[in-house]
Amino acid sequence: MAKLVFENTQEEVALEDGSSIIEACEGQGVPFACTEGVCGTCVIEVTEGMDNLSSFTQEEEDFLGDMHTERLACQCKIRCGNVKIKF
Repeated sequence: MAKLVFENTQEEVALEDGSSIIEACEGQGVPFACTEGVCGTCVIEVTEGMDNLSSFTQEEEDFLGDMHTERLACQCKIRCGNVKIKF
């Protein structure tokens, strides 16, 4: 079982390994528009556990500026472990 921690609110959400983080992020107030990785509305900053997320999608590679700390919440899945994000 993986855990997504929201730095803004200190809320923690348990997720199945390999699951999408969209629903958990949406529930915490991360804004979404297209959910297809082209608008960039759902950019999040990963402050801990980047290695516990899925590989970058082509959409993320095309859009993101700092691939060391940024992800598109609509595109990534949590593989395992803990991930802490800000938005």
